[in-house]
Amino acid sequence: MTLAEIIKEHCSSLALVIGNGINRYNSATAINSWDSMLLDLWDKHTNDDPKDIPLGISLTEFYDALDLTSTLKTKNLQKEFCDFLEGWQAKPHHHAIVNWAKAHACPLLTTNFDETLSDAANLKLHHWRGARFTDYYPWASYFAEKEITDPAKDFAIWHINGIKRYSRSIRLGLSHYMGSVERARTLIHKGRGGQLFSESNHGEWNGRHTWLDCIFHRDLLFVGLGLDTSEIFLRWLLIERAKYFKTFPGKVKNAWYIYAGKEISMGQRIFLKSVGCDVIKQADYQSLYESVWDL
Repeated sequence: MTLAEIIKEHCSSLALVIGNGINRYNSATAINSWDSMLLDLWDKHTNDDPKDIPLGISLTEFYDALDLTSTLKTKNLQKEFCDFLEGWQAKPHHHAIVNWAKAHACPLLTTNFDETLSDAANLKLHHWRGARFTDYYPWASYFAEKEITDPAKDFAIWHINGIKRYSRSIRLGLSHYMGSVERARTLIHKGRGGQLFSESNHGEWNGRHTWLDCIFHRDLLFVGLGLDTSEIFLRWLLIERAKYFKTFPGKVKNAWYIYAGKEISMGQRIFLKSVGCDVIKQADYQSLYESVWDL
């Protein structure tokens, strides 16, 4: 099955999960690489000067190492990281993907911090009515033309790992991701009558009005996302998703990981297969971001 076939046959049940590949495609600069931005911060805040992320340390751990070894007493690394995102602009493929999602009432989840996708459609930020807002975890906040009624059925853009305008929400280090895991675990497994795995919640579980509802109740299509071992939080959620489907076989949803370029590792294939995600390689990056999204 190809990307074109997936979005044609499953358009009514999909949620798109978009990574930073969408910003790197057809980009004339490497500054929009997470690796490059973290290395720039390392150069600014420490006495060492690595040319790339060394073997033996993940991106998330590299950020924590930077935070621990920084020579500056006063710093806000999350805010400084957000400063790198200033001036990013939507390109034709951003517009095409967002327009496709809008036309098919498809939720769009992104691991990116920048607001390029929402800018592509001139969307406004909304906060779910009745939900307690926190700029640490704005999981009930979304970009849309107007307020939506159902996260899993309406088009909106949701930010999994934080939003640029709320620098404290940005998830960069291992400690940040573990905080997200704990927050999600509370929503999924705790609270009388509101646990996701409870048969008596009638769909009104604790995370019902957040992007988490899309993870468990929509088919997922991953595009432009590494989903490697640095994606601790999202990979943990996919494990929880697989456990949920094992508990409730009648609620099973599909998932596809689409990629181009160099081959992914055998370990990544094993992981993705174990959580029910089909792996599909496209001929090139153009096949991911261009004419396939034409309405």
